[in-house]
Amino acid sequence: MVNSPHEAMHRIFQQYPGLFSGVSEVLGIDFPTPTSVTVLPNDLTETRLLGHGEQVHAAFLLIRDTILFTDRRLILIDKQGITGKKVEYHSVPYRSITHFAVETAGTFDLDAELKIWLSGSQLPIQKTFTKGVDIYEVQAILTQFVAR
Repeated sequence: MVNSPHEAMHRIFQQYPGLFSGVSEVLGIDFPTPTSVTVLPNDLTETRLLGHGEQVHAAFLLIRDTILFTDRRLILIDKQGITGKKVEYHSVPYRSITHFAVETAGTFDLDAELKIWLSGSQLPIQKTFTKGVDIYEVQAILTQFVAR
Protein backbone atom coordinates (compact mmCIF):
# COMPACT_ATOMS: atom_id res chain seq x y z
CA MET A 1 0.00 0.00 0.00
CA VAL A 2 1.32 3.43 -0.92
CA ASN A 3 1.34 5.98 1.90
CA SER A 4 1.00 9.76 1.92
CA PRO A 5 4.75 10.59 2.14
CA HIS A 6 5.30 8.34 -0.89
CA GLU A 7 2.65 10.25 -2.88
CA ALA A 8 4.04 13.57 -1.65
CA MET A 9 7.45 12.68 -3.11
CA HIS A 10 5.79 11.93 -6.47
CA ARG A 11 4.17 15.37 -6.47
CA ILE A 12 7.41 17.14 -5.52
CA PHE A 13 9.40 15.53 -8.34
CA GLN A 14 6.60 16.13 -10.85
CA GLN A 15 6.62 19.86 -10.08
CA TYR A 16 10.42 20.16 -9.81
CA PRO A 17 11.98 17.53 -12.14
CA GLY A 18 15.50 18.90 -11.67
CA LEU A 19 15.39 18.58 -7.89
CA PHE A 20 16.57 14.97 -7.79
CA SER A 21 19.55 15.61 -10.07
CA GLY A 22 20.54 18.58 -7.91
CA VAL A 23 20.44 16.48 -4.76
CA SER A 24 22.30 13.64 -6.47
CA GLU A 25 25.01 16.10 -7.56
CA VAL A 26 25.55 17.17 -3.94
CA LEU A 27 25.85 13.48 -2.99
CA GLY A 28 28.34 12.86 -5.82
CA ILE A 29 25.99 10.65 -7.86
CA ASP A 30 26.07 11.18 -11.62
CA PHE A 31 22.45 11.67 -12.69
CA PRO A 32 21.42 13.64 -15.80
CA THR A 33 19.19 16.67 -15.32
CA PRO A 34 15.73 15.80 -16.67
CA THR A 35 14.09 18.18 -19.10
CA SER A 36 10.58 16.97 -18.33
CA VAL A 37 8.66 14.43 -16.32
CA THR A 38 6.06 12.08 -17.73
CA VAL A 39 3.45 10.93 -15.25
CA LEU A 40 2.88 7.20 -15.62
CA PRO A 41 -0.75 6.08 -15.59
CA ASN A 42 -0.63 4.05 -12.39
CA ASP A 43 1.69 3.61 -9.47
CA LEU A 44 4.16 0.84 -10.26
CA THR A 45 4.36 -0.21 -6.63
CA GLU A 46 0.60 -0.76 -6.60
CA THR A 47 0.75 -3.14 -9.61
CA ARG A 48 3.50 -5.11 -7.85
CA LEU A 49 5.67 -4.75 -10.94
CA LEU A 50 8.83 -4.00 -9.01
CA GLY A 51 10.69 -6.40 -6.78
CA HIS A 52 11.44 -5.62 -3.16
CA GLY A 53 13.97 -2.78 -3.08
CA GLU A 54 14.05 -2.42 -6.90
CA GLN A 55 14.48 1.19 -8.01
CA VAL A 56 13.36 2.82 -11.27
CA HIS A 57 16.19 4.99 -12.64
CA ALA A 58 14.49 6.24 -15.80
CA ALA A 59 11.17 5.89 -17.61
CA PHE A 60 10.23 6.78 -21.16
CA LEU A 61 6.69 7.00 -22.44
CA LEU A 62 6.42 5.85 -26.05
CA ILE A 63 3.36 6.26 -28.26
CA ARG A 64 1.34 3.75 -26.18
CA ASP A 65 4.02 1.80 -24.38
CA THR A 66 6.51 2.55 -21.61
CA ILE A 67 10.13 1.54 -21.05
CA LEU A 68 11.51 1.43 -17.51
CA PHE A 69 15.18 1.20 -16.59
CA THR A 70 15.48 -0.23 -13.09
CA ASP A 71 18.62 -1.07 -11.17
CA ARG A 72 18.01 -4.77 -11.99
CA ARG A 73 16.36 -5.00 -15.42
CA LEU A 74 14.71 -3.35 -18.36
CA ILE A 75 10.90 -3.49 -18.24
CA LEU A 76 8.92 -3.07 -21.45
CA ILE A 77 5.26 -2.26 -20.84
CA ASP A 78 3.20 -3.02 -23.94
CA LYS A 79 -0.42 -1.90 -24.02
CA GLN A 80 -2.42 -4.16 -26.31
CA GLY A 81 -5.78 -4.01 -28.00
CA ILE A 82 -7.96 -1.05 -28.87
CA THR A 83 -8.63 0.01 -25.29
CA GLY A 84 -5.14 -0.72 -23.98
CA LYS A 85 -6.59 -2.49 -20.93
CA LYS A 86 -4.62 -5.65 -21.72
CA VAL A 87 -1.00 -5.04 -20.80
CA GLU A 88 2.10 -7.19 -21.30
CA TYR A 89 5.06 -6.66 -18.96
CA HIS A 90 8.28 -7.90 -20.58
CA SER A 91 11.18 -8.17 -18.15
CA VAL A 92 14.68 -8.19 -19.66
CA PRO A 93 17.67 -8.76 -17.37
CA TYR A 94 20.52 -6.49 -18.50
CA ARG A 95 22.91 -9.47 -18.66
CA SER A 96 20.83 -11.00 -21.49
CA ILE A 97 21.33 -7.98 -23.78
CA THR A 98 24.07 -8.85 -26.26
CA HIS A 99 24.05 -5.54 -28.14
CA PHE A 100 21.80 -2.65 -29.08
CA ALA A 101 21.48 0.09 -31.68
CA VAL A 102 19.80 3.47 -31.87
CA GLU A 103 18.55 5.15 -34.99
CA THR A 104 18.14 8.90 -34.81
CA ALA A 105 15.25 10.84 -36.29
CA GLY A 106 15.73 12.21 -39.79
CA THR A 107 14.31 15.01 -41.87
CA PHE A 108 11.25 13.09 -43.02
CA ASP A 109 11.22 10.29 -40.43
CA LEU A 110 10.70 12.16 -37.15
CA ASP A 111 10.79 9.10 -34.90
CA ALA A 112 13.90 7.57 -33.35
CA GLU A 113 14.27 3.83 -32.80
CA LEU A 114 15.93 1.55 -30.28
CA LYS A 115 16.81 -2.04 -31.21
CA ILE A 116 17.89 -4.52 -28.53
CA TRP A 117 19.25 -8.00 -29.26
CA LEU A 118 18.95 -10.66 -26.57
CA SER A 119 21.08 -13.77 -26.20
CA GLY A 120 19.42 -16.72 -27.93
CA SER A 121 17.31 -14.52 -30.22
CA GLN A 122 18.15 -13.48 -33.76
CA LEU A 123 15.54 -10.72 -34.09
CA PRO A 124 15.81 -7.56 -32.00
CA ILE A 125 13.19 -5.98 -29.80
CA GLN A 126 12.31 -2.71 -31.52
CA LYS A 127 10.83 0.37 -29.88
CA THR A 128 9.96 3.68 -31.55
CA PHE A 129 10.34 7.00 -29.72
CA THR A 130 8.59 10.23 -30.62
CA LYS A 131 10.55 13.37 -31.41
CA GLY A 132 10.34 14.65 -27.82
CA VAL A 133 12.63 11.90 -26.48
CA ASP A 134 16.41 12.33 -26.57
CA ILE A 135 17.53 8.98 -28.04
CA TYR A 136 21.11 9.71 -26.97
CA GLU A 137 19.95 9.88 -23.35
CA VAL A 138 18.20 6.50 -23.78
CA GLN A 139 21.44 5.07 -25.24
CA ALA A 140 23.52 6.48 -22.36
CA ILE A 141 21.22 4.98 -19.72
CA LEU A 142 21.16 1.59 -21.45
CA THR A 143 24.96 1.64 -21.78
CA GLN A 144 25.29 2.37 -18.06
CA PHE A 145 23.31 -0.75 -17.12
CA VAL A 146 24.49 -3.18 -19.84
CA ALA A 147 28.18 -2.42 -19.22
CA ARG A 148 28.00 -3.51 -15.54
